[in-house]
Amino acid sequence: MAFENPSREKIKKLLEEVGTIAVVGLSDKPDRTSYMVAGAMQSRGYRIIPVNPMAAGQQILGETCYASLRDIPEPVDMVNVFRRSEFCAEVAQEAADVHARTLWLQLGVFSEEAAEIARQHKMNIIMDRCIKVEEAILRPVRS
Repeated sequence: MAFENPSREKIKKLLEEVGTIAVVGLSDKPDRTSYMVAGAMQSRGYRIIPVNPMAAGQQILGETCYASLRDIPEPVDMVNVFRRSEFCAEVAQEAADVHARTLWLQLGVFSEEAAEIARQHKMNIIMDRCIKVEEAILRPVRS
């Protein structure tokens, strides 16, 4: 079955229901895309939990960084992935193991294997889309 992202209406609903986003591959360097995107999502009211084994135990965006999704001591609604496509199946399995409801692979990241794991575990799956862009389009700030 060829992969197709959910409709924009479904993505908007998912974003409205999310409170906590674990960001796999979140860099501690402010000039990196993962840091900028996670910071933007944090400023929009989402709780961001950094996941990066190279920065485990450190603070990123004011939050403790964990080595893996399994190390996070609280529930996670969504897993946002800033890793190369070939690593996404492993991340998808971890997301399933921690009962995340949604797996979001960032712009340029696509994995049929990760999508299949997500489907098997009844997770929502979005691939090759930027969460920051989608959130800004679907949930604009009104002044």
